[in-house]
Amino acid sequence: MKRVITYGTFDLLHYGHINLLKRAKQLGDYLIVVVSSDEFNLKEKNKVCYFNFEHRKNLVEAIRYVDLVIPETSWEQKKTDIKEYHIDTFVMGDDWKGKFDYLKEEGVEVVYLPRTKEISTTKIKEDLAD
Repeated sequence: MKRVITYGTFDLLHYGHINLLKRAKQLGDYLIVVVSSDEFNLKEKNKVCYFNFEHRKNLVEAIRYVDLVIPETSWEQKKTDIKEYHIDTFVMGDDWKGKFDYLKEEGVEVVYLPRTKEISTTKIKEDLAD
């Protein structure tokens, strides 16, 4: 069984998120999605989400491409997750291109998938503010 993992905040879930998760799932048999905890978002990303962690987790769990959702609590967690969940492929959006190449040393394939250009959580928030 080929295992794939990806990480994200998944606030204001939209079709760009769904596209990313669908393409990630196509790279393997089992998709683990790691959703940033509220504390991690605030402390490490200086970001406050519209939906709290439990709501975001529930939304992501409802997506048919997703097999397991776990919380993200630190940047360093990625190496541990790769080992603990026997990951074959690490996937992120291409806006992170090159930032996680060091994980190849953990024996995983690192894939950066193109984002859906016309949509993002940031754009939604900006449009709503206008």
